[in-house]
Amino acid sequence: MKKIPLILIIALTMSCAVINKLNLLTPEQEVELGRQASREVERSVRLYRDPLVRAYIDSLGQALVRASRLSQFRYYFKVVDAPEVNAFALPGGFIYVNLGLIKAAGTESELAGVIGHEIGHVEMHHGAKKISQQYGLAVVVDVISGSGDPSLKRKVIAQLLGFGGGLGVLSYGREAERESDKFAVHCMVNADVDPEGIARFFETLLKLHKREPKGVEAWFSTHPPTQSRIDFVRSEIAKLPNTAGLKKTSARFEQIRARIGGGKGS
Repeated sequence: MKKIPLILIIALTMSCAVINKLNLLTPEQEVELGRQASREVERSVRLYRDPLVRAYIDSLGQALVRASRLSQFRYYFKVVDAPEVNAFALPGGFIYVNLGLIKAAGTESELAGVIGHEIGHVEMHHGAKKISQQYGLAVVVDVISGSGDPSLKRKVIAQLLGFGGGLGVLSYGREAERESDKFAVHCMVNADVDPEGIARFFETLLKLHKREPKGVEAWFSTHPPTQSRIDFVRSEIAKLPNTAGLKKTSARFEQIRARIGGGKGS
């Protein structure tokens, strides 16, 4: 069966409240905005340098990008050396995954669900839409070109990164989160990965929030894993043909978790 690009699937089935929000930026402008924001990120956090861990996250991410079909962007996946459970995406394909999130994931499908969700934010242009609508095309173009007011540039980049929330990055709203969840479900199925991992990871986060709320605070501020969201993911999975037999985890995932001190997955 011919697989339809995920952008078309999401655009045809999700709420017009999200789809009708215009993105004023070209793909090239999104990449440059994301690149400038990524420089600020990497001045503010410590990246995890273990080459095996970095290569694993990149290979998992790139496999999901290929499964998404016809991506407009080249993706860069990096690991942040931080214990908090968090991941975030910048416009144009710059995705960061905290070490704490890798440790929290019980299976590769749980980790893939998070990464697929962040790819969804990029492919659906959520960050670019939010920033371009708030500030207007002229301001964002000035920021990208470096010709505008430096203080305004700092303000735009700071908002994009959500510095006030500890690099949580923009909160996109309920409909956008659902768009990205739906994107991740289809992306994972195309990659032969069990999409139930998304729902299981949300359940893990809810349990962690009860035990160690500070450890998942950044994630909860921007990607709240409510029960209704878990139910939504499972309802999307139920619409698909039989997903039995799709990959839940891998030996490589277990090796990486052991390497970073995450213990054995579930």
